[in-house]
Amino acid sequence: MAVPAGYYLALAAALFVIGVVGVLIRRNLIVMFMCVELMLNSVNLTLVTFSRINGNLEGQVLSFFVMVVAAAEVTVGLALIVNLFRLKASTDADDVDALRA
Repeated sequence: MAVPAGYYLALAAALFVIGVVGVLIRRNLIVMFMCVELMLNSVNLTLVTFSRINGNLEGQVLSFFVMVVAAAEVTVGLALIVNLFRLKASTDADDVDALRA
């Protein structure tokens, strides 16, 4: 028995909303970073769902490229967070403003 596509879309919308709320409310950069990744994963779920509805592979291929970009984002983002932690001994988002010269 197949799961209806509406359930996947509802799950993707819920994940995206959780990610947006996390980015807007939390001040810890690592948590904000994980919330952005959660939003990217919800977009991937939506792309794969619409690909399944339309019966083609274009959404799945695009989802693969989104994962590649997300992997690059993780590399750069975590490097920035580690350097910020080394400089300020904190991962608070308000400390990022202190990096300006």
